[in-house]
Amino acid sequence: MKLHTLKPAEGSVKNNKRIGRGQGSGRGGTSTKGHKGAQSRSGYSRKEGFEGGQMPLQRRVPKFGFKSPNRVETKPINLDIIQSLADKLKLKEITMETLIENGLAGKKDIVKVLGRGELTATVDITVHHFSKSAVEAIESKGGKATAL
Repeated sequence: MKLHTLKPAEGSVKNNKRIGRGQGSGRGGTSTKGHKGAQSRSGYSRKEGFEGGQMPLQRRVPKFGFKSPNRVETKPINLDIIQSLADKLKLKEITMETLIENGLAGKKDIVKVLGRGELTATVDITVHHFSKSAVEAIESKGGKATAL
């Protein structure tokens, strides 16, 4: 094998379609664009979503729902996760810093403790929000639920 004998693999290289190069090429005349009309002209661009006059999809499908611009997204953490964290780290107090260090919440997250699962440890928890069932469960085991 020498440099001057190298060739690309069979079928890997295709020739470009040369349009507008005379009638003899088979692609002269209208240059594969059909006859007249906006789509045959240079500079034509169809409106986004235009379907040739048919009612476009975004107008056929009904509008519904509402997204509040003032919604505050909270990061839910359940009691079973708090219990496993307390067991793993042997903690009596869980704060936002503890949750951030263990990857359960981000720095900018607003955390809400929810009541799923069972809490057996006595823990003092300091986060942004609590559900009623979570507060009952924490305080029934002798812990404290403090909101920031």
